[in-house]
Amino acid sequence: MKPRLAQHGRLPAALEASLAEHYDVHPLWAETDPAAFLASHGGEFAALTTRAAIGVDAAMIAAMPNLKVISSFGVGLDKIDLDAARARGIAVGYTPDVLNDCVADTAFGLLMDVARGFSAADRFVRRGEWPKAQFPLATRVSGKRMGIVGMGRIGRVIARRGVGFDMEVRYHSRRPAQDAPYRHEPSLSELARWADFLVIATAGGPETRHLVSAEVLEALGPNGFLINIARGTVVDETALVDALVQGRIAGAGLDVFENEPQVPQALFALDNVVLLPHIASATHETRNAMADLVFENLQSFFASGAVKASAV
Repeated sequence: MKPRLAQHGRLPAALEASLAEHYDVHPLWAETDPAAFLASHGGEFAALTTRAAIGVDAAMIAAMPNLKVISSFGVGLDKIDLDAARARGIAVGYTPDVLNDCVADTAFGLLMDVARGFSAADRFVRRGEWPKAQFPLATRVSGKRMGIVGMGRIGRVIARRGVGFDMEVRYHSRRPAQDAPYRHEPSLSELARWADFLVIATAGGPETRHLVSAEVLEALGPNGFLINIARGTVVDETALVDALVQGRIAGAGLDVFENEPQVPQALFALDNVVLLPHIASATHETRNAMADLVFENLQSFFASGAVKASAV
């Protein structure tokens, strides 16, 4: 018999088709009351799929007493209760590495855009203002100083992008990253004070909530830019909006927000802010690779007892 699998949230169509072929899938997202459904049927499921943006909490894990494996579409783990899974011996698979390049490309695209004002210049042309005025001068990128918050898989790729633009790179993390050829800065505020561009590439979750505080933004200063492709919770969004509105930092490139999909209205009128709808990994190539790894994690677990890419 096919293993019974609960699908928490929609997944790419091709992945859903593969799952339906190999597993007895029940779409929890189609239930009016998923908790009530699991209260009656939770014991039937050996596997669960979810997305990083949705995750799975301790209550849902507890509602499935025979759950053996979770396979998540995405690299973020802040919405998955890993402690609850670990306590039960539940394997947790996710999709690292396959999205590194596209997320790093997005980070650097945001950096280029907000520094040079490309999106703002596009709006300037579309409004018909070019015949009437000169677009303001912008900020050079090449040769500048880039500080990276987090030197994991994605942070390292962002750093290589910066080196390709002759940028000096330093980073902040809880401890120096093994084999990273860049200077480690123990103080995030000091990294911000040094940097022209502060790029957030660290994990989300309680440990990093509002890590980029009003104090850090003050250190970044009126000539510094903030780029965030990590999680919106890493930045104190109220402090960020205030710093941008008051001109205490030069600008920001944001792919993530604290209460997605809600974006602070005050940012909409600012030409020194580039706003993206959380699309850092949203390419055909990367999403296909992520889907493949979600499936491979499940297949590997039921064949060998271990997922291919483990988060616990």
